[in-house]
Amino acid sequence: MNEFVESMAQVVTGVTVVTVKDERDDVGVTVATFTSLSLDPPLVMVSLDNTGYLNELLLRHDRWAASVLSAGQKAIASRFATAGRPGARLLLAGTPHHRGELSEALVVDGGVTALEAETVKVVPAGDHTIFIAKVLGVDYVDSSVLPLARYRSRYR
Repeated sequence: MNEFVESMAQVVTGVTVVTVKDERDDVGVTVATFTSLSLDPPLVMVSLDNTGYLNELLLRHDRWAASVLSAGQKAIASRFATAGRPGARLLLAGTPHHRGELSEALVVDGGVTALEAETVKVVPAGDHTIFIAKVLGVDYVDSSVLPLARYRSRYR
């Protein structure tokens, strides 16, 4: 299995923070598996570890936000990837962000793009769950900044 992990480390992926508003708090996590699936209708997907709290929340809450980070946002990616992290509002203290109008989830400003989505299908996939979602709206697009990438287990 180590060979498989090493093989997948060679694949460059974008870095995205996915957030959801829960009754008690805002929760988010850094993911490297977020992509578009369809243009008509506009669909995206995110893959989450089955044991993660965000996975549990997305099984109960259909609407969420995805903020695709820019190269200058490594610290944000690290904060949302740390085990035992506090709520998303604390992680974003002092960082420009806003609440999405359609999902009520927190959206990180200053990335390459951000969108709000609503889950339409949940697919169990080994030790992960795939959430397929229709795009409710695009919060912003900034083509003037470079995306943050994950390659060989490091942000670049």
